[in-house]
Amino acid sequence: MAAGISANKRVKVAILGASGYTALELARILVRHPGAEVVAATSRAEESTRFSQLHPSLTGQLDLDCVPFDATQIKKAGVEMAFGCLPHGASQEAVGALIAQGIRVIDLSADFRLRTPEAHKKWYKEDHHHPQLLAEAVYGLPEVYRDQIAKARLVANPGCYPQTVQLGMAPLVRNGWIEPHSIIADSKSGVSGAGRSLKLGSLFVECNESFSAYQTGIHRHTPEMEQVLGDVGTGPVKVFFSPHLVPMDRGIFSTIYAAPAKTGLTTENLRSAYREFYRDHPFVRIVDHLPATKHTMHSNFVDLHPLAFPDRVVVLAALDNLTRGASGVAVQNFNLMTAQKETAGFFY
Repeated sequence: MAAGISANKRVKVAILGASGYTALELARILVRHPGAEVVAATSRAEESTRFSQLHPSLTGQLDLDCVPFDATQIKKAGVEMAFGCLPHGASQEAVGALIAQGIRVIDLSADFRLRTPEAHKKWYKEDHHHPQLLAEAVYGLPEVYRDQIAKARLVANPGCYPQTVQLGMAPLVRNGWIEPHSIIADSKSGVSGAGRSLKLGSLFVECNESFSAYQTGIHRHTPEMEQVLGDVGTGPVKVFFSPHLVPMDRGIFSTIYAAPAKTGLTTENLRSAYREFYRDHPFVRIVDHLPATKHTMHSNFVDLHPLAFPDRVVVLAALDNLTRGASGVAVQNFNLMTAQKETAGFFY
């Protein structure tokens, strides 16, 4: 049993940063989860407000008051697990305070995803205030780190873009079937990936009827992808990543290219290898049809479609950036950490 939490009761949980899209998506799953009870929610607003006022779609389902963060009060509420939906940079102190109170944390920000303070500073342009927790945090990709997640005090939830590349490339990297420095990820995301706060590029008149790339080759999700794929394989992996903004609400689609390291690869043997690799992982689907973001919308599935060509291997990957890309995989991690069925809380 994971860290003394019984699978025979509902685990009391808190949601930090209640106003955002990931908090809403998380609450939608947790209110129907048979093994979870949301008993605390925090907001940085000066005056407390109900969760359902921030997210009217949950009226009558989660009318909990959202209050300023106080780790001591969260502990007094009986919280055993906390989900951090705070912005990047804001999670570190809150996570440190909760861990000190003996509360396990699944952090949805990027604050604990990279393993060293040097890497964090290089990509996020700031010092890390809890390097000891940075070293302890387990990266929350269940298909790679399932056993470590189950025992962790702190899980660093993975980014949305990286999961398409990590899961899309993992079987190829593990088998040594591609050149590890040849990966190119061409990815597109819906506007909700930018969060709920006001940003010029997310305004309707700026992004509607438009399609654009951003941070090509320098996006901070790059080292996250390389870190995981390096663990899967036998040495360093390089990814060239180019993200794009698509004028749709939600969803991510990645087309990932790599140079084959062996001859004779076929689409049929690729798909067979992928199905074997993900045989025990319920949320990864190897599909024979061309995937699309609508096929994974509001679900925790990742759809993968590998293709082999004489001089190129291509993987098409789709997921919902708010569900599997953030809050859904957080609940998947919660299930592993509390020794519940991995699919608990999902329509599966």
